[in-house]
Amino acid sequence: MKIEIWSDYVCPFCYIGKRELENALEKTGYKDQVEVELKSYQLSPDSPATSEIGVYEALAKKYGTTVEQMKVQSEGIIARAASLGLDYHYENMKPANTFKAHRLAKYADSVGKGAEMSERLLKAYFNENKEIGLTEELVDLGVEVGLERQAIEDVLNDGSFADDVLSDIQKASELGVRGVPFFVFDNKYAISGAQPGEVFEKAVRQVAKEAGLRPSLKMMGQDGTGICTDGKCEL
Repeated sequence: MKIEIWSDYVCPFCYIGKRELENALEKTGYKDQVEVELKSYQLSPDSPATSEIGVYEALAKKYGTTVEQMKVQSEGIIARAASLGLDYHYENMKPANTFKAHRLAKYADSVGKGAEMSERLLKAYFNENKEIGLTEELVDLGVEVGLERQAIEDVLNDGSFADDVLSDIQKASELGVRGVPFFVFDNKYAISGAQPGEVFEKAVRQVAKEAGLRPSLKMMGQDGTGICTDGKCEL
């Protein structure tokens, strides 16, 4: 089963949706039979790399409301994130341009570290309030997941993987994607938004059934108790 996910690293529902899907794959037993492909998307491509104002102030300005109103409106998002073990800190977050972050994730994926890099970027932004639009911050985050510092610097400074990011954004446009997260299952079904876990579980089971997949066995009891292996028996 292949699942493509369009998301952006400054999108609060993208982190929530990612975790809902991961939980669904775990619960349904198909975690090890799924290929997840992360796709790039930019909610605010014109944003500067960093900003002097916080997210609450930026959102209030964008929607013509007050900072206090934006804080109230964000409470539900923060609470839902917390229910999934995600500790959002909106009060210290700043707007950021994510194009370099997406390029870094593409490079990481090319060397087998895509999933780790994407998770680290989301945690860095929402939990730790890192400025993921800045090259120096991205280099440090890349090193944390096992990438070579010089290689990261070369990628971020020479524009590598920009075409890959733009290609994802173009495909999203062709699919009619108007917001993220956006999930595509085996090129047959789609889920828009961070839907409840039950929706993801239903989708996974449906696609797995059509693909002829069977869930992995779930072990019960204490592992390895009263078992014989290679002629040796242990209590």
